[in-house]
Amino acid sequence: MTPHIEANKEDVAKIVIMPGDPVRAKLIADNYLENVKMISNVRGMNAFTGTYKGLKISVFPSGMGIPSMGIYSYELFKEYDVDKIIKVGTCGSYTKDLDLGDLVVVNASYSESTYAKVQDNVDDDLIYASDFINFYLRETAEEMGKHVTIANVHSSDVFYEEDDNIRKNAMDKHVCMACEMESFALFHNAKKFGKKASQILTVTDNLVTGERASASDRTNKVNDMIVIALESALKL
Repeated sequence: MTPHIEANKEDVAKIVIMPGDPVRAKLIADNYLENVKMISNVRGMNAFTGTYKGLKISVFPSGMGIPSMGIYSYELFKEYDVDKIIKVGTCGSYTKDLDLGDLVVVNASYSESTYAKVQDNVDDDLIYASDFINFYLRETAEEMGKHVTIANVHSSDVFYEEDDNIRKNAMDKHVCMACEMESFALFHNAKKFGKKASQILTVTDNLVTGERASASDRTNKVNDMIVIALESALKL
């Protein structure tokens, strides 16, 4: 056990599906997994292990933001010997070309965050997702008839950015098409421990047009993303 996870090591699967929201973690466990067992609920971060079409999978929430993701992914990789994490989440679009409900598979994560520097004295501001996992995310989406956009994302420490130059800089520097708040820490920790991690996102906000999904849509219109992640896990 760790300060933040009370699960027994044998109860955590080698492949983890990781939403940010603990409520979404329970939704995934209740609706997609069989033989489900709650394995941890420290600080209300309810985590579950079950089977999906016979494959043992854990669903573990990351919480919001780089620091929270940094804690949980670090402990899962290091202390629980997790091999692969697929993050499922929502994002805001930096371009008119991504509409609400569109799916994004993350190629790389750019951030101004000091997480990698402070955690491991790494100066990188762009960290790549696993090409191995991304191949199967794309393949699975195609098999399901779902279009995905492969893109770099801006992993920000700030949800309410009030300076448009921040978005412009992310787009100019690394052609970021969307923003979210966790992938930079996840990809850094995967790289540090020689593990694999990727992320698939559903667009819920367009920061160009001002369109926003409702709270219920943010909960209900993520099914395609979840199924793609689970079906891809069967191939890993």
